[in-house]
Amino acid sequence: MRIKRRFWLKALSYLFGMGVILAFGALGVVGYFWGKYSRDLPDYEVLAEYEPSITTRVHAGDGSLIAEFARERRLFVPRKAIPDNVVFAFLSAEDQNFYKHRGIDPVGIARAAVANVSNYMNDRRLEGASTITQQVAKNFLLTSDVKLERKMKEAVLATRIERAFEKDEILELYLNEIYLGFSSYGVAAAALNYFDKSLDELTLAEAAYLAALPKAPNNYHPTRRKERALARRNWVIGRMAEDGRISLETAHLAQQEDLVVKPRQHGAQTADVEYFVEHVRREVYDIYGEKNLYDGGLSIRATLDTTLQQAAVKALRDGLVAYDRRHGWRGPIAHFDPQDTEGQPWAELLKSVSIPTGLEPWQPAIVLSVGETTAAIGLKSGEETSFIPLEELTWARPWAKHQKLGPEVK
Repeated sequence: MRIKRRFWLKALSYLFGMGVILAFGALGVVGYFWGKYSRDLPDYEVLAEYEPSITTRVHAGDGSLIAEFARERRLFVPRKAIPDNVVFAFLSAEDQNFYKHRGIDPVGIARAAVANVSNYMNDRRLEGASTITQQVAKNFLLTSDVKLERKMKEAVLATRIERAFEKDEILELYLNEIYLGFSSYGVAAAALNYFDKSLDELTLAEAAYLAALPKAPNNYHPTRRKERALARRNWVIGRMAEDGRISLETAHLAQQEDLVVKPRQHGAQTADVEYFVEHVRREVYDIYGEKNLYDGGLSIRATLDTTLQQAAVKALRDGLVAYDRRHGWRGPIAHFDPQDTEGQPWAELLKSVSIPTGLEPWQPAIVLSVGETTAAIGLKSGEETSFIPLEELTWARPWAKHQKLGPEVK
């Protein structure tokens, strides 16, 4: 018994000793690489002076948006103005322990390592273990070069950033800088570009969808890859419930919601203001310069009266139409010989014609038959026919040279 006890005591002390040696060895290796990659790092204090490129917006006299100028579609929103649902969704998806760790999350690394064994076996995408602070370090201070080296630099910078900035300051930088697809930098721009909503108008499901995008926006495209997008969004909602940020009932209801995007139309929101907007752009460029115009987030109130502009455009169009009609009709865009097109559907014939630009609000049509008082026509959609009464065509006398008109229409 004494011999066996001595044997096990020696074995245990040997294993303990080896464990201590390996632990110190591992710490030594980590310390070596930590020291190596701690040198010549970017100055993280520049984050305190961060000024993002923000979209310049032009408003008409009544306040309606008529144009935007930007290199990147971005709107900066302070942390206090970002709704909790948006914040919670990103924390659950990207960094559950954000308010607990100091830049690096050992628990998250261990959890990702365990999960990635199953992910690798089932050919699923591997989970990352980068904290939000590490992502801020990468997005603002590093490049996407050699991965191992960058990861070490990320870790070093993350610990330094955590010592220099408050958690909410780091989160504010992240939520305003992260690229989310659809030319959207930051959550405010993404809310507008995906759903045409401000952040406080987003539903829980919409906020969760935005939080599903940082790793690979194209992989979760809302229309081309809708099934994957829904699965990822619902995973985020599930994580929010697991973290106790929402109830299970709320999560279930949000997961039943469809994913419907409403892409925002950038640029002029009022028709036929392009020339006016270009004049404004040149004026602002001359006064404030290129950087302020495209990066400065200027808010420009112009003199344009949208009601008068629309009235002026209508008067111009009506005048041009009246002038054109006074000079007769110049003939059809194309002509089909019934003998050459026998048996071919009229819709196919119409679709083969090259239609001039600027035809709106008129539609191209093909004449199907002519009677005493009406002409039957088919529209380009191929599903609709209509009639033009003779009284609407009395202006269409044949055009002749030297601004002359042919005989009356009969």
